[in-house]
Amino acid sequence: MTDLQLYSQITSLPADLKKEVSDFVQFLKQKTKTKTKPKERVFGYAKGYFKMSPDFDEPLEDFKDYM
Repeated sequence: MTDLQLYSQITSLPADLKKEVSDFVQFLKQKTKTKTKPKERVFGYAKGYFKMSPDFDEPLEDFKDYM
């Protein structure tokens, strides 16, 4: 829905419903303001969660023909 379509629909509403739409828009604006910011990343937070094999850097057997 484009802004113009939305505007057309809102302007066709009775005054009491326009007030409800206005209140809802204000609610949505307030809701987006109160969202908390993401937590600051901490270096080393995932340490120990992932295990890598010692040979992860080695070429794969499947690609030996191309090397």
